[in-house]
Amino acid sequence: MKKIVLASKNLDKVKEMRLILRSLPLEILSLADFKELPDAVEDGATFEENALIKAKFFREQTGLACLADDSGLEVDALGGLPGVYSARFAGYHADDATNNQKLLDELKKIGVEESAADYRCALAFVDTDGTELLTTGKICGTIKIVAQGNGGFGYDPYFYIDERRTMAQLPVDEKNLISHRGAALKAMILELKRRFR
Repeated sequence: MKKIVLASKNLDKVKEMRLILRSLPLEILSLADFKELPDAVEDGATFEENALIKAKFFREQTGLACLADDSGLEVDALGGLPGVYSARFAGYHADDATNNQKLLDELKKIGVEESAADYRCALAFVDTDGTELLTTGKICGTIKIVAQGNGGFGYDPYFYIDERRTMAQLPVDEKNLISHRGAALKAMILELKRRFR
């Protein structure tokens, strides 16, 4: 069985991705399965560039095929921010709470209580022979300054998929069906099935 590494230290993200990828004949490892590895320098201008940077970097670090994602929130009222800075919006080592507070502060500064927003995800797979695969996914919604729900992670409690529900209120299976990461992973599964059939 082929081993691949999910290039993430975010255990929630790894759990979510493993669940969706379980249909593939792969042994799925994460960065937690390796001794301390350096961080990839995510200096790309797009989610796609950063996903490829991470996949190539951790393929070299581990010697295994690597699947990496870069994903985040784009808020219309903030000109697309936090965008590729979503995970570090409040600083390089920021956590979900501080990133969410920074989001709320930025919206309050401009007097906005809700805004159209997208969650976007780019997934890059780099095989040991250098083959690269890239897929993307997106979900449109609304960011509101009132949080709802205890599930999910990141900006999920503030990302409304309709008038009454946030991503943080969805059961995991439902979230995986409609999310930006779920869409990108479904597309990647088709690519990987073609490659490994």
